[in-house]
Amino acid sequence: MSARILVVDDEDIVIKSCMRILDGGGYQIESAHDGREALQKVEDGSYDIMIVDIMMPNIGGLEVLRRVKEAYPNVDVIMITGLSQIDTAVQAMKLGAFDYISKPFEPDELKLVVQRALERRQLLQENLSLKSEVSSKYRFENIIGSSPQMQAVYRLVAQCAPTNSTVLLTGESGTGKEVIARAIHYNSLRKDKPFCAVDCNSLSENLLESELFGHAKGAFTGAIANKKGMFEVAGSGSLFLDEIGNFSLGIQAKMLRVLQEREYRPVGDTRTLTANFRLITATNKDLKAMVAAGTFRDDLFYRINIFPIHVPALRERKDDIPALAYHFLKVFSADLGKKVTDISEGAISALVNYDWPGNVRELENAMHRAAILTGDHVIRQAHLVTIIDPAHAHADLAVPRTGDELKRVKKAAREKSVEEIEKQFVLEALKRNEWNVTKSAEDTGMQRPNFQALMKKYTIRVRDTQHDGGDEAPDAS
Repeated sequence: MSARILVVDDEDIVIKSCMRILDGGGYQIESAHDGREALQKVEDGSYDIMIVDIMMPNIGGLEVLRRVKEAYPNVDVIMITGLSQIDTAVQAMKLGAFDYISKPFEPDELKLVVQRALERRQLLQENLSLKSEVSSKYRFENIIGSSPQMQAVYRLVAQCAPTNSTVLLTGESGTGKEVIARAIHYNSLRKDKPFCAVDCNSLSENLLESELFGHAKGAFTGAIANKKGMFEVAGSGSLFLDEIGNFSLGIQAKMLRVLQEREYRPVGDTRTLTANFRLITATNKDLKAMVAAGTFRDDLFYRINIFPIHVPALRERKDDIPALAYHFLKVFSADLGKKVTDISEGAISALVNYDWPGNVRELENAMHRAAILTGDHVIRQAHLVTIIDPAHAHADLAVPRTGDELKRVKKAAREKSVEEIEKQFVLEALKRNEWNVTKSAEDTGMQRPNFQALMKKYTIRVRDTQHDGGDEAPDAS
């Protein structure tokens, strides 16, 4: 939909000039000749931008601006000023004007400021849409899992989310602790504030301190500029510290002080900043055992263990596996551009009977791989050979009732075995050679056209895979 613009000026020549300059931009442009008419039009209709002269009889431009921003804060107002009205223009900016232009103005100047206003509106709308989408994604009903174990987790999340309490999430790696942390944030009073996540497992002590506290320019070698830490970036939002059990004793002491005093100093800085974030932490370690061993401070443990939530391992909630599998299948089918919609009974049985040491993350990866491997719309047990015994990869084939059916099933089983070997042959060759088709063909001793033919047979496309380079097989799709 094209933007609606209202030009407000008591001089007809200015109105006509603005309309002529903006003509051809695809805008719906209307005009008003004084402030009273402008306010009536704004009340009767919806406008994206107003271009308002400051000096007008009866109701002046500043009063129009003030009333519009009070009643319709999303309308962007651009003021037109005279050269002697710069102080008034500054006052207009304080009242919420988007920008101002001085008479006489160049056509490109007006076009540019209108374009900037529309670009900002679009960015704000995209941000609002993204926030809404993210918030919707982390509603309780949109998190996969209806097992009693997960229902217990949801109840705890619902209880703590509206509060400012510090939360400690425990559970094995890959169980979805960050998803739960985001659900707490996006169902809290801070949902419109930032959610900042820090992986404490991937940073050294010095880097972690800088990441959390920030640092001043020159604080250490390589500190070429001031850097905001995550305490400051999180502001009055939520800070998620993943794997807090990896904190050194030194970082633990400094973290404890932040939680006690709600103040901190960036590394190498003399300023004292206020910490106003809500803390959510997670760990896959036994912090009580670490406290007993002296590797985790007991006073910090008591500070972060105010509201503990244990996230169960996937093997403890196997009822959720089918729903999770279908969820991931839907996601990866869309990503790969393939219509894979079903999972065979044998494949479901294999998924449910597996213990998933890597938890939900491992299931996600398994479904991604299976979606790549399948040649039709069904995920079968044969596509899950990385997690089940290959000798039982065809357990979901129909049991024959007659001799002729037995022959057909045996033939199908042989063909499936050959197909799986061929697929693995191609995929492993591509992986070894960084998804470069020419190098993969040479590595296997095959002619490139023959190698591409196998890729095409199993719908293996280089662009479907995550790779950094290499040539793509144009006819392998």
